[in-house]
Amino acid sequence: MADLLALSVFGVDWQFLKPFIVIGLAFGGVYALSGVGLVVLYRATGVLNLAFGAIGAAGALIAYYLINHTSCPQWLAFTVCVLFGGVLNLAYGVIFGPAFARRDPLVKMMGTLALALILLGVMGWRAPAGGAFARFLPLPSSEHHYFIAGTSVNLTQIISIAVALVLTAGVTIFLRLTRLGTAMRALANDREISATLGVPVRRVEAVAWFGSGLACGAAGLLLPDLLTSLDYAALTFLVIASLAAALIGRLRSLWATFFGGMAVGLAQAVLTPYASLSAYRQAAPFVLAIIALLVLSRHRVVTISRTAN
Repeated sequence: MADLLALSVFGVDWQFLKPFIVIGLAFGGVYALSGVGLVVLYRATGVLNLAFGAIGAAGALIAYYLINHTSCPQWLAFTVCVLFGGVLNLAYGVIFGPAFARRDPLVKMMGTLALALILLGVMGWRAPAGGAFARFLPLPSSEHHYFIAGTSVNLTQIISIAVALVLTAGVTIFLRLTRLGTAMRALANDREISATLGVPVRRVEAVAWFGSGLACGAAGLLLPDLLTSLDYAALTFLVIASLAAALIGRLRSLWATFFGGMAVGLAQAVLTPYASLSAYRQAAPFVLAIIALLVLSRHRVVTISRTAN
């Protein structure tokens, strides 16, 4: 009986659960990658980019078109997908960033929501969902499989986790050790004072928009392979799980965002095999974000009062 309990987790055999853990960690890597992109942009510009998933989805559709309807090599189409995210994000930031700079954060966020809806409408017009066939954007890395801890893992899943880890570490080092990174941190603390001290605000913000856009494109490239379907609506709503990861990091901590994204992906995947809980797996990002915010926002306040003698 003890052996059976050791091999069972809430009635699901551990060996059966392993593939879901692998899938969850892979999706968590994409959520973490996207969340870090959101946090970097928010810290530098004060903009919470709700168009993150839509930009990645548009880049993925462009790559799909180049591969299937032109003689464009795969590597070039994948590069275009990533660069498209950076260029479109940068264009939005350059055109609309100055106009929204002094507006409330909610107004800034609504501007990016408008961009997401426009992109979603264009994608629905040019590439309507449904029909006689489904769209796929497989990566060559998905054909390479390895056995880790008795479970099959493909190279795309490994890359998803590795890219998120490297990006988080790289951006952390960049913000701490480079002049441009220091300028970004200064903008996050106080935009007006930073501008007064000579920080090139527009240039710093442009770098943040472009870098965050590259993360959009990378997420848009990885996620269709993990989903085994190029569903632009699903890619657009990637921002929900990514936003949950960013909220777990309180829109400040990159490493907390990374682990938050991994936790969201893992929670969603592990709930899948449970018939009674799988219907609630989409709520996992919100639940984890709320719990994290409640726990992290608790502060002990010590009040010392003096009474007159």
